[in-house]
Amino acid sequence: MALLSSDVERTIKFYQELLEFPLTEIIENRDYNGSNHFFFDIGNGNLLAFFDFPGLDLGPYQEVLGGLHHVAISVDPATWERLRGKLEMAGVPHQIESGASIYFKDPDGARLELLADHLGEMYGSSVL
Repeated sequence: MALLSSDVERTIKFYQELLEFPLTEIIENRDYNGSNHFFFDIGNGNLLAFFDFPGLDLGPYQEVLGGLHHVAISVDPATWERLRGKLEMAGVPHQIESGASIYFKDPDGARLELLADHLGEMYGSSVL
């Protein structure tokens, strides 16, 4: 999955420092001069990619049919607890559902979910 970033440094700070997803690579976007394509390791062999498109004035994030509702990322329960505490300390508004899902928005408004279950499980039940 690739999302858009309005500020590369802010996005890296949020995903790498706050959420502890290591930045694995940043390269020039071959399709748009001055644009970057960068990736975060979100665990389980998965990467979350971003593009920035400086000068395109893309407007704020919005939910639309066929668009992104939210990105769900599985983390182990101990990591979930630690990240919940970090979100609270950073003052990031969030909502906890079912004691295992925490919903919040990234700096550009994309909705994220951290799920305290192993990949392929949801609230203790297999979804594979």
